[in-house]
Amino acid sequence: MLSRFFETLQRKKQITILHKHPKVILGSIKLGISNHFIIYKNIGKAIFGKNINFRNYIHILVKDEGILEIGDNVFMNNFCSINCLDHISIGENTLFGENVKLYDHNHAHQSIPEFKIFHNEFTKAPIKIGKNCWLGSNVTILKGVNIGDNCIIGAGCTIYKDIPANTTVLNKQELIFKL
Repeated sequence: MLSRFFETLQRKKQITILHKHPKVILGSIKLGISNHFIIYKNIGKAIFGKNINFRNYIHILVKDEGILEIGDNVFMNNFCSINCLDHISIGENTLFGENVKLYDHNHAHQSIPEFKIFHNEFTKAPIKIGKNCWLGSNVTILKGVNIGDNCIIGAGCTIYKDIPANTTVLNKQELIFKL
């Protein structure tokens, strides 16, 4: 009983974060438990359409100048994550399986004169996911990717280049058995 009270309180807190931000446009959204929104002060904008359903433990980060657009009737299953530093667009009627990750950026790095990874510098490129798509469990979408309408991305795929409309992508792995 007490846990339900705290879950309700946490949902209200997250919705308040979205409602109070001047650059967030919020349609209707249903939240599960322990969702987490980090919306920086100087974002470009964040648009959440109507009839959005986020299950449990969804994490959404929109940093300064980032633009996030989520269409109507989008469903995200447990443990999905959106990390938006540039621009991420998700078309209407799109379904995410569990643990789908979207990253529109990479850490900047150099290899000459010595190898170095920069913790606070990023290379960025937008992600666009079309309408009526289904991203299976454990899919990762990397920066600069456009996925056309009506696509299915099979479980476990890492998508690093464009996918044309009406395409099914499978992570076909061969099993090796040693006796």
